[in-house]
Amino acid sequence: MRARPPGPRGVPLFGNSQQYAKDPFSFLTACADAYGDVVHFDLGPLETYMLTNPDDIETVLVSEAEKYRKPRFQDDAIGDLLGEGLLMSEGETWREQRELAQPAFNMQRIASLDETMTDYTEAMLDDWHDGETLNVQIEMARLTVKIIVEAMFGSSAGDERVQRVQEHLEPLGARFEPDPRRFLIPDWAPTRENREYHEAISVLEDIIDDIVSDRRGTESDPERMDLLSILMRAQARGEQTDKQLRDEMMTMLLAGHDTTALTLTYAWFMLSQHPEVEEKVHAELDEVLGGDAPTARDTRKMRYTDQVLQETMRLYPPVYTLFREPLVDVKLGGYRVPEGAAVMLPQWAVHRSSRYYDNPLEFDPDRWTPAERSKRPRLSYFPFGAGPRHCIGKQFSMLEAKLILGTVAQKYSLDYVGEDDSLTLRGSLTMHPRNPMEMQLHSR
Repeated sequence: MRARPPGPRGVPLFGNSQQYAKDPFSFLTACADAYGDVVHFDLGPLETYMLTNPDDIETVLVSEAEKYRKPRFQDDAIGDLLGEGLLMSEGETWREQRELAQPAFNMQRIASLDETMTDYTEAMLDDWHDGETLNVQIEMARLTVKIIVEAMFGSSAGDERVQRVQEHLEPLGARFEPDPRRFLIPDWAPTRENREYHEAISVLEDIIDDIVSDRRGTESDPERMDLLSILMRAQARGEQTDKQLRDEMMTMLLAGHDTTALTLTYAWFMLSQHPEVEEKVHAELDEVLGGDAPTARDTRKMRYTDQVLQETMRLYPPVYTLFREPLVDVKLGGYRVPEGAAVMLPQWAVHRSSRYYDNPLEFDPDRWTPAERSKRPRLSYFPFGAGPRHCIGKQFSMLEAKLILGTVAQKYSLDYVGEDDSLTLRGSLTMHPRNPMEMQLHSR
């Protein structure tokens, strides 16, 4: 077994965290290009091993997944926010919660939500007007919050409730942007950032409590298979505490809308930059839908639209890196990785590697034809993770994105008019545009 893998030189105490915080995306690709499949660096006190070989990634996420857990540093970082929801729980707790939640994500049930998704989208379009300029990221986030609350909580999120959610997401995003000083500042320290973070959590918890209160008394209906109904019935059987129920709802509220909204935001940007691709999308929608609202069945025929979304998530994966922590010493890429270290799996760097993609920085939906896809290693692309802990909402998210894109693109072409043509990004729990995504509407 070889000695410690190569990597960039750091500085005392901070390691490479200052380089990473300055521009995490350039840092990840530069490390992968310079040092190969396994790279070692320190993010403050966090000893980190970055993997970019799909075989090693498959080992961690799939074939030897039982040797890894979600890292403890994430427990400290976002435990107050997500508690023991599906995203953060471990072991038997996670298995029980996953099994309990699974019926809400049954493919037949998800398909039955297609009208809900298109109805909310068309209601949004009722407020859009030809020639108007909108921040499409805000529009997509509002829409996906409304859909997730209806689809998974069996409730409705009016404009005022959605506004409160959005206002209090910003302190959460700021909290998780890379900051080399953060490990030096305890959670209880009376800083403005800590205060705003905990205030935001409190407001979001109040919103969730209001939704639960609205639903009390309806959970006994066995026909209701939304996630909240399932959790409330489990609570009535003594299988869920109030905290577990709230943790799952917080996880679903945040993870269940943000990633889809970002995927759509980046898709609109890429379509505006590539009119030849947009023309193909319009042609497919005209042929498949003929002006009608898309259904789940229609999305099976929207193959090029699907390829556009896949290529968007390749270049702009909302979740741009995953972390795991070995429970024992492991061997990866010929190197020993010690128990308790951080194993980083960066979608951003792997998805943009010339080892797996020709002209990797070009936007080319034709990469996603079955023939082209079969030429690449399976985990050269993993926007939803992989293995037993892959994203439970993958099918929901993809159906939602296709239905929204299909509904909107039949009526409007969106032209990016912002100042940031290169799309400057900021890292947080997910990858966000740093500047407003201003787009002008043009009726078709």
